[in-house]
Amino acid sequence: MRRHDREIVALAVPAFGALVAEPLFVMTDSAIVGHLGTAQLAGLGVASALLMTAVSVFVFLAYATTAAVARRVGAGDLQAAIRQGMDGIWLALLLGVAVVMVVLPTAPALVELFGASRTAAPYATAYLRISSLGIPAMLVVLAATGVLRGLQDTRTPLYVSVTGFAANALLNTGLVYGAGLGIAGSAWGTVIAQCGMAAVYLAVVIRGARRHNASLRPDAAGIRASAQAGVPLLIRTLSLRAILMIATAVAARLGDVDIAAHQIILSLWSLLAFALDAIAIAGQAIIGRYLGAADVEGAKGACRRMVQWGIAVGFCLGLLVVLSRPLFLSLFTSDVAVKDAALPALLVVALSQPVCGIVYVLDGVLMGAGDGPYLAGAMLVTLAVFTPAALLVPFLKGGLTMLWAAMALMMTVRMLTLWLRSRSGRWIVTGATR
Repeated sequence: MRRHDREIVALAVPAFGALVAEPLFVMTDSAIVGHLGTAQLAGLGVASALLMTAVSVFVFLAYATTAAVARRVGAGDLQAAIRQGMDGIWLALLLGVAVVMVVLPTAPALVELFGASRTAAPYATAYLRISSLGIPAMLVVLAATGVLRGLQDTRTPLYVSVTGFAANALLNTGLVYGAGLGIAGSAWGTVIAQCGMAAVYLAVVIRGARRHNASLRPDAAGIRASAQAGVPLLIRTLSLRAILMIATAVAARLGDVDIAAHQIILSLWSLLAFALDAIAIAGQAIIGRYLGAADVEGAKGACRRMVQWGIAVGFCLGLLVVLSRPLFLSLFTSDVAVKDAALPALLVVALSQPVCGIVYVLDGVLMGAGDGPYLAGAMLVTLAVFTPAALLVPFLKGGLTMLWAAMALMMTVRMLTLWLRSRSGRWIVTGATR
């Protein structure tokens, strides 16, 4: 147990720090641009939502790469591990260039589609076009982060994320106000910071490749294999995004008070997810390594221990939510009606946290095992169960609390599908490749 605990803590704590640093980019941009005016801030809101959606769709670049690299590390073949990582990075670069080629000409149409006002649209378009130039770097960061996680290194991503956040804040302040570039300066600052982060990651990976005589050249077969491994995880991610979009659409139909309260709760839910996702990231790296080393008992033992961690952390987070509900809501709103709508829904969120802990851990375990097809199928089943449950909320006049009960149902369905898979043992496939 102690061995597993040390491994989990050593990987999860730095991973949590890196995860928390990521949303600080958007928060920093919002704080700096907000002082330019309401139209500029509204434009940033639309553009950043589009940008984050485009990038988050490709999060499989990190997940799939982590599992593949960790297996080869477990098998003792570091050269093949880094070679696999380079294939993921080349795939990220190709996908990034393709996204830029789509976004640049369609930026005005995308901004209009997302409902930007006439005053905000020009700012949103300008920010989106400039910041899209950093998408290849953002995707390279995702893939390279996966490489390092697979190599059992979550400290370097933490250092790079914190440094990138600091650089982003300084660049944005200087370009927006010092150089007088306005919202365009914020976009350029983010692009430069992301490119700098990608350069640091590439330097680390290239140094490792040279140390182990791994080729840096693009390999068509390897890139194609990385893409194929990522498709099921892409389906999983899109299904999860669909669930969140449906929940927000239903909340909007409930009225202004409920949608305002929903956004506050969703922000807390996302923050809680960072803590649980850190354990999942540790699971990806640890399970992949054990399976690569053909250590079945080690993989099972790590899985059991991480589930215990997930339940314990989920329970603690739920208790924290219960105790801090009034204080937390006061940070976001002074509207009594919004607080009254959010308080019982937050209780549902608190009670569901142990379930969320199990879900995140088992999700990470199965990702580490390379069990992407099952994860895709399980998430499609979850989407099929959640959609009618959520759409019934307005008709049953259940309000926001019932909507978040539907979210808790969604997490329970995920837990059941993942638990059944973990119990079956079918995810345990040993060797350097699955």
